[in-house]
Amino acid sequence: MTQIDIDGESARDGLMTLVMTVVELLVEVMEQEAIRRMESGDLTDEEIERVGAQFAALEAEIEAIKEDEQIDEPVDQLRERLDNLVSDAVMTMDEPPQQGYSYNPIEDD
Repeated sequence: MTQIDIDGESARDGLMTLVMTVVELLVEVMEQEAIRRMESGDLTDEEIERVGAQFAALEAEIEAIKEDEQIDEPVDQLRERLDNLVSDAVMTMDEPPQQGYSYNPIEDD
């Protein structure tokens, strides 16, 4: 049986890093959706102003939390690793099957 030995402070820092990374990714997705809706004409000028102000306030709060917790660099490192992981997965999907690999579809009876 494998035992992971971590102290409470390391676990807390790691968890805060993971949470802030996920929050940043969610904010990015929400921003992209807001931009899509703005470009499609679904939002009024007033709604665009309000959404922009809310995103600015949210990002300022995220940066303040990262600074308070001193996790700015670990969050950046985790995001970079996640970006690399996604890029590798996308590249793998685009590659043709390797030699020796054969696709045998299941035939209906």
